[in-house]
Amino acid sequence: MDLVILVLKPMKTEYEKMRSQELYYFSDPEIHASLVHAKKVCARLRSMTICDEDYRQVIEELIPGIPQSTTICPPFHCDHGTGIILGENVFMNYDCIMLDGGYIRIGKHTLVGPHCQFYTPQHPMDYVERREEKETAYPITIGEDCWLGGNVVVCPGVTIGNRCIIAAGSVVTKDIPDDSLAAGIPAVVKRSLKK
Repeated sequence: MDLVILVLKPMKTEYEKMRSQELYYFSDPEIHASLVHAKKVCARLRSMTICDEDYRQVIEELIPGIPQSTTICPPFHCDHGTGIILGENVFMNYDCIMLDGGYIRIGKHTLVGPHCQFYTPQHPMDYVERREEKETAYPITIGEDCWLGGNVVVCPGVTIGNRCIIAAGSVVTKDIPDDSLAAGIPAVVKRSLKK
């Protein structure tokens, strides 16, 4: 008689599903606790400036591992903070929003204008699933040495290459290759920036 051994994989938590681009319940208690923590820290940050003595401590509580050379100007809004990965010398101007259910990575020496918005969650097309409080979060990646003008919106799953400029007010719905100037709603590549 053959011996059959079953190896059972542990089930992923809803939080793990969120980080893995799988459909998850956004009302899950662990996710909710993470949201509440981030909202409380963002509220403390709102009453500060980058010159305040406690600013660095509060921003590091919100975004673990943020480089000393990186600046985020309050007010700032995010869902978790733990899904935000910023390179050296990133500068984010006032009133940016990062819905970081999926990871948001921004490369070094990138400038982000005021009121920019980064959305990783995507709700299902099926209305029944939307009623069940399900969504999927897709990562956003911004390359190195980029410049996003004010009021740029970056949609779920988008990658913007290195050395790109995204014009103010653009809505980026598709990937943008390296060395591109993109503008519009939706953003399209207007020209190459290669020298």
